Amino acid sequence: MKHLLNLLAAIALLVWGTHLVRTNVLRVLGSNLRHFLAASMGNRFTAMLSGLGVTAVVQSSTATALITSAFVGQGLIALPAALAVMLGADMGTSLMAVVFSFDLSWLSPLFIFLGVTLFIARQGSTTGDVGRVLIGLGLMLLALQLVGEATTTLTRNPAVQLILGQLASDRLLEIVIGALLTVLAYSSLAVVLLVATLALQVITIDVALGLVLGANLGSGLLAVLTTLRASPSTRQVPLGNLIFKGLGVLVAIPLVPYWLRGAQFHVQDPALLTVLFHLSFNIATALIFVGLTHPVARWVERLLPRNKASALERPQHLDPSALATPSLAISCAAREAMHQADVVETMLRGVLAVIKDNDLKLAEELRKMDDTVDSLYSSIKYYLTKLSRQQLNEADSRRWTDIISFTINMEQIGDIVERILLDIEDKKIRKGRAFSEAGMAEICEMHERLIANMNLGMSVFLNGNVRDAQRLLEEKMRFRDLERAYATSHLERLSGQTVQSMETSSLHLDLISDLKRINSHICSIAYPILDSAGALAPTRLRMPPEAPSQKN
Repeated sequence: MKHLLNLLAAIALLVWGTHLVRTNVLRVLGSNLRHFLAASMGNRFTAMLSGLGVTAVVQSSTATALITSAFVGQGLIALPAALAVMLGADMGTSLMAVVFSFDLSWLSPLFIFLGVTLFIARQGSTTGDVGRVLIGLGLMLLALQLVGEATTTLTRNPAVQLILGQLASDRLLEIVIGALLTVLAYSSLAVVLLVATLALQVITIDVALGLVLGANLGSGLLAVLTTLRASPSTRQVPLGNLIFKGLGVLVAIPLVPYWLRGAQFHVQDPALLTVLFHLSFNIATALIFVGLTHPVARWVERLLPRNKASALERPQHLDPSALATPSLAISCAAREAMHQADVVETMLRGVLAVIKDNDLKLAEELRKMDDTVDSLYSSIKYYLTKLSRQQLNEADSRRWTDIISFTINMEQIGDIVERILLDIEDKKIRKGRAFSEAGMAEICEMHERLIANMNLGMSVFLNGNVRDAQRLLEEKMRFRDLERAYATSHLERLSGQTVQSMETSSLHLDLISDLKRINSHICSIAYPILDSAGALAPTRLRMPPEAPSQKN
């Protein structure tokens, strides 16, 4: 039992080391890797090579799949190019398996020592993250050594030898087990390295190759499961890659014995044969299917058609793979917050058209946009909660708070606009009423100033300019004075018994009050910026004069 636990612990250490390397490489190089991928989409061959390079660094084809899927979901790259990237990604992870199959155990203590030293000395910095990468590499090499030692001890047991002697090769079962292990370990690289180690003493080489086929199929299945709740356009890349892997496995099954006989003439080491088969399978799959990316892309688009809804109705910038790089994820959330603000601005601009043209259809379309605003707010909030606040530096943590505050204000503005539209429908359009000429001019003036403040508020949120934030806060006082002046002038028109003013009095006063509330939410964007710059007064209350001291 003790030896079995040692083996399981070594396998867990291998999986954990792979996880450390993947997450911290993405944290250090995430932005650069994305730019490299985006710049390599000129044709399918450069795309395939870029996928190979990125995956060799990240050591995870699943991570590359998530990055590429996000690009397709945002409409940045075409699906055929993304599928070519994934073919290269599979070659990249198999190439790393070959590298790790050599005896590099002497590097393990060096990597762990250097990694721990860098991590402790520079926690929370890029250097500290590089240290975590080195720790992960050291743990992987150490784990492979421990797996070999544990399996050696286990295979000396007579009972284990008897069980292994009864095992017969069942290709379908091997593929299922290999796929299941990959999904559970969240890494095909870890599973292939484990199988290569076991092939030395525990399992036959024929069984090992079957498990390798399953590991390849499992890595494709893992990416599909990871993006299961994403939009159809995002899920297309993992599905296309799974189709390539499935077809490749079907072609490879009858060819395994022939490959094995040919390879054994040159290589006798079972571990090396295992990883070379993994590499050969992925190279052959890439060369065969790189010319079929367009037909497979069309097939996938029929299986998973994209939503026909407007681009405004769904998140466009919340890249799940960016979560491993907090600063990049913060940027994605900020861009999505601007997307939400664009929807709110569209609603605000449409209000005046509804008032002027009595357009019930437009009013209904604008009210439906509030659901989009609410949905985007929920998506941004949920995305940001996936970030660990402990991993954020001071600037990113402050930006995290700013984004949450901004999206809350936008969501509340959307709710106010929806209520305004309902009031206009019920109290003006359906009753056939109209504002007086002077009243309409006041509403147009307030609306124009509100749109200008909205644009200024979006600029303040995006750029964080202190002077613009001060201007925005000054607009809050001006708008408040304007609302009071127009409310007074409306009451004067009521005194003059103006029929139109009397019919729309309630709606008019509610409308200019609601516009002032919207402006207050817009101006709230300035507070975090001014507070961070130390330009915000602690209180607006006028302090009472001190009472004269009384002598006893």
